[in-house]
Amino acid sequence: MSVPQTMSPGAVTGSKRPGLVLACVCACTILVVGLVAAINLAVPMLAASGLHPSSSELLWIVDAYVVVFACLVIPGGAAGDRFGRKGVLIAGLVTFAAGASISAASASVTSLLLGRAITGVGAALVLPNGVGVLVHATVPERRTRAIAIWGAMTGMGGLIGNIAGAALLTTGSWRILFGAIVPIALLCAFWTSLVVRRSSRSPRSLDPAGTALLVAATFALLIGIIEGPERGWSSAIVSAAFVASVVLGAAWVVVELRVRHPLLDPRLFRSPLLSTVSLGMLVMFFGSFGLFYLNASLLQYGRGYSVLQAGFAIVPMTVPMLIGAQFVPNLVRRIGIPATLSAAFLAIGIGLSGLTTAVNQPYLVYAAWLFLIGVGFALALPCLTAELTAALPAEQAGVAGGLQSATRELGSALGVAVVGTVLTESFTRHLPANLQHAEQIPRTVAEAVAAAPAQQAAIIDSFTTGAESALQVASVVTLIAGILVVAAAFQASRRRSEQSSTIMDSTASK
Repeated sequence: MSVPQTMSPGAVTGSKRPGLVLACVCACTILVVGLVAAINLAVPMLAASGLHPSSSELLWIVDAYVVVFACLVIPGGAAGDRFGRKGVLIAGLVTFAAGASISAASASVTSLLLGRAITGVGAALVLPNGVGVLVHATVPERRTRAIAIWGAMTGMGGLIGNIAGAALLTTGSWRILFGAIVPIALLCAFWTSLVVRRSSRSPRSLDPAGTALLVAATFALLIGIIEGPERGWSSAIVSAAFVASVVLGAAWVVVELRVRHPLLDPRLFRSPLLSTVSLGMLVMFFGSFGLFYLNASLLQYGRGYSVLQAGFAIVPMTVPMLIGAQFVPNLVRRIGIPATLSAAFLAIGIGLSGLTTAVNQPYLVYAAWLFLIGVGFALALPCLTAELTAALPAEQAGVAGGLQSATRELGSALGVAVVGTVLTESFTRHLPANLQHAEQIPRTVAEAVAAAPAQQAAIIDSFTTGAESALQVASVVTLIAGILVVAAAFQASRRRSEQSSTIMDSTASK
């Protein structure tokens, strides 16, 4: 009679149905990532709605979900490691549905923000535990391919969100967008309960002090960026937010270095590779979701597209990701991470820059630049995802998934905040003179058109000019940060090669 073996926490056994688990995790991923993009299509509709949001409130409606998502996604992954990934994943999907139902029924900006924040809590539980479930359901020899597919889905989620969101918004009501999410999230929860196996739990504590400091530092940073244009960059609340972010971040580092089981050990970032891929993920999503925030309104205002046309206009970005994701792991093995990332960030940066010249050109020119950006995503996403997952042990799969998700969502939130800030400032600066000297300067297209209906064409031109400026900023930031990422990747690759050579020489001498 064989003796049963005791499994260590986080041991990977594989699933009898890895394909179904992969499909389920991808569906959950598309749902939570897709909502980040879909809401951008509703911005013109929300701006003209009975809620009457200001420009900063519009940014918060978009970013409230992403901010909470980014702040809680690492704790969400740690909760899955501690209490079981399957249960936390299902709880996240139910919370996601609850937040969406509150958003759909909102009668004020405040209740809409509450619903968006609750949905963000759900997303923070879903995304890291989805990848944690996938790691533990897939045997090691198939894990790289499974994670590459999942990584591609994190990019595809934004594009699918645009298309599905556009289809829902053609009803003429932004409430339909949130209402439709409720049954989808509950179906995903039921699917998860059927196909996902329970994984062993980690005895690690949840580190409440580290969690609170990390959440507070991230939230303070984003408050400063989003409120800067509305209140003034030198205002007391904005200055206090930035100072608080630095102080809280430093306190988080001190606390994490002293606790026995840190939420996320800052010493991990001594690894050049982990630091590089984390920065790379942040930069890539900074550019992409800055683009998504602009693109939906730009196509509707600047080109006169319907919301459905605007949703489908982003499709050229999906083609390289659909075709190329499966080939990227082999490409990385052949030419290496640094060369792959060089090509990726060059394509994204040039594509964003090219879009600034194509705002008034035929759609085919616009589509060509979108395709180039898609090539960059197709190269970078699987590469960065696989490397970031491999940087942490399997028993910390939830934290690894949380770190990936945190860098993505923080990049998304920063992209929306920074691009939205540049757009608003440039838009108001280029408004017709009579609106610039109004007692209260309009800060959205809806406000400006309501104040001066006869000047709608000039107002749209002002918005287009602002969008071009914002895309230029996104392009420059992406290119400069991409250069830093690639340089760090080259250095990390060289160190890894030197370490391998040293180990081989030591083995040979013995």
